[in-house]
Amino acid sequence: MTIRLNRRAALGLGTVAAAGTVLGAAAPASAAPASAAEGVEAAPTTPAQAARRVAASYTRRSTEAGGNWQAYVSVADPAGPPVVAVAAEADRRIEAYSVNKIAVATAVLDKIDRGLLTLDQRVEVTAAIVVPGGDGIFSLDGAYPSSVTLGHVLATLLTVSDDTAVRLCGSVCPAAELNAILVGKGFPNTQVQPVANPNRFFLGTSTPRETHDLLRALVAGTLLSPASTAFLLNLLRSPVAFTDGIRRTMSSDERARIATKAGWFADARHEAGVIFDRSGVAVLTYALFADGQADADDFGATHPAVQARAAMGPRFLAAVDRLAGAGTAYRMTARRPSNGG
Repeated sequence: MTIRLNRRAALGLGTVAAAGTVLGAAAPASAAPASAAEGVEAAPTTPAQAARRVAASYTRRSTEAGGNWQAYVSVADPAGPPVVAVAAEADRRIEAYSVNKIAVATAVLDKIDRGLLTLDQRVEVTAAIVVPGGDGIFSLDGAYPSSVTLGHVLATLLTVSDDTAVRLCGSVCPAAELNAILVGKGFPNTQVQPVANPNRFFLGTSTPRETHDLLRALVAGTLLSPASTAFLLNLLRSPVAFTDGIRRTMSSDERARIATKAGWFADARHEAGVIFDRSGVAVLTYALFADGQADADDFGATHPAVQARAAMGPRFLAAVDRLAGAGTAYRMTARRPSNGG
C-alpha cells in the first residue's frame, strides 16, 4: 500500500502547493480576494495570467476540501513550453486507480497501431471474467457468455469506467506486456500491478507529472497513431464520460471541450484530463490526485474532493477561454440526443 501522509500534512501546514510551487504567487493564492481566486475579473489573455488564475482556484478549493493533494497542471503556450500552473508533490508515485485506465487503453491501442489487434476483434465475456458488483455495465448484463468488439471494450473502459473492461483488456494485453509498452513510451512510474494470473492486474501507480505528460504526448500525436489518438480523445470527451468532477457545472458544448478520466477507490478521488480551446487544440492539461478527505464511503458528487474539482472546472475553463492552444486540432463530432426510431 502507498503511504499518502505527507510531511506538510504531518506538520499541519496544509497539503496544497506552497507559494513557491504555484506560478507567480508572491503569497499563498488562497489569501487572494474571492474575485481573484475565482476568476470574476476579465479573462486572462496570456498563458502566465491564466496559470495564476488556475493556481488560485486550485489552492482555494483543495484547501477547503482538506486531505492530501498531489497535482500537476499546465497551460499551453504557443510561443514555447507549457506554463506550469500547479506543481504539488508532482513526482510522488501513488495509486492512480481508474485514471490509469487511460494508460491501459494506450497499451491496447499501441498493439492495434502495430497490427497485432484490431478494434473490431471480438473478445468473449464469460461469467468468470465479470467483476461482480464492479463499476460499469458488464456486471449488469446478467447473461453470459457474450462477445463484444475490442472497440466496445475500450469505450466502456473510458466512459463508464467499466471494471470488467480492465480484465477484457488484460486478455489481449497481459500485465507484463502492458508495463513494457508504457516503459518504452517513457512512463516507468505509470504501471499496472501484476497478479498471479498474467492476464489480470490491479490498475497500479503513476505520478501527477507522468499522467500529465502522458496526456500531453497524446494530444501532441506522439503517443499513438492519428486514428488511435482521435478514437481515445473522442471517448474521453463524449457526453457519457465522467461528469461529476471538472465537467459537472457546464453546458454540453463546454463539456465537449474537455477530455477527462476519473479514478475512485477507498478514500481516493482522482481526475486527469485536457481542456481544449474553441478550435479543438489542447490549452490546459491537469492531473489532480486527492485522498484522505472526509466521507470515504461517498462515491457520488457530494464527496469533498469531487466537489472541489467541480468548483475548479468552470474556473479552469474560464481562465483559458480567450487563449489559443498549441498543437493539433481535435474537433468533436456534434452529439444530439435521439428519441429512437
